[in-house]
Amino acid sequence: MGSSEPPGADVYESTRPLLFGIAYRMLGSVSEAEDIVQEAFVRYHRAASGADPIGSPRAYLSTVTMRLAIDHLRSARVRRERYVGQWLPEPILTGDDGVEALVERRESLSLALLALLERLSPLERAVFVLREVLDVDHREIARLVGRTEPHVRQMAVRARRHVEEGRPRFTTDRAARDQLARRFFAALEGGDMAALISLLAADVTMSGDGGGRAPALAEPARGRERVARFLLGLARLGLRLGLGLRLTEVNTEPGALVMDPEGRVVAVMAVAVEGGSVHAIHSVVNPDKLRHLGPAVGLGELMRAGAER
Repeated sequence: MGSSEPPGADVYESTRPLLFGIAYRMLGSVSEAEDIVQEAFVRYHRAASGADPIGSPRAYLSTVTMRLAIDHLRSARVRRERYVGQWLPEPILTGDDGVEALVERRESLSLALLALLERLSPLERAVFVLREVLDVDHREIARLVGRTEPHVRQMAVRARRHVEEGRPRFTTDRAARDQLARRFFAALEGGDMAALISLLAADVTMSGDGGGRAPALAEPARGRERVARFLLGLARLGLRLGLGLRLTEVNTEPGALVMDPEGRVVAVMAVAVEGGSVHAIHSVVNPDKLRHLGPAVGLGELMRAGAER
């Protein structure tokens, strides 16, 4: 997965985007991905200090990162089975220059895709990320994950089939997508039910992750009228609490930060557009999943504080 490189800061700078991208796509967590990458570099420097030279730091670090991520995901899946409500990845703001430099292959970072990857086993997820996202050949994947090449090929086909079943059928021009998203958020802020319904696909879904720390949907809401009613209910609540929207790009999709009057992050929303309408909305309101974006506060805490006034 790369040619020989001298150890040092240049190795860190040149490989960090790749390693973070692997770990984040595997785990859906910014903090856990950063921990995995840090541990991979610790192991690299320990190995580089030994008697046997490392021919390719990039290949060594990629292997360690993927294996650490597989092991971590296996234990994390037990926690996620006990997670309160729906589980969504921690969102990242891909319009920020810092994140652009941190993550390779940004087009494969959507919350919808990362949520689909949750259907795969840790090993299938690793094979999918390496093959479909990073374009690693089957022989190299077999070496990385410790399986035979025929087995890896079978897993790649199975993983691709599972993901393709849930992927959008049509793509939308980026400019048209962003314009539709602006209209969506304008209708939401304006409380315009008719406009909102006109922008939603008939089979639109809305998923919300509160993690038991904030009010959220226990199961995805489906259908344009139900989703529109739920969204406008949230908009009315936000108005009472003095919340505002800051439009941004979330995991490569149009989205918004929901901010309180003190500038704290309350929620992050991402909008997936397909064929000229909004077909999926993902909302993360668990403050534990928002702290990497800045000061965060739970919606439940704001509601309690409002009730006490």
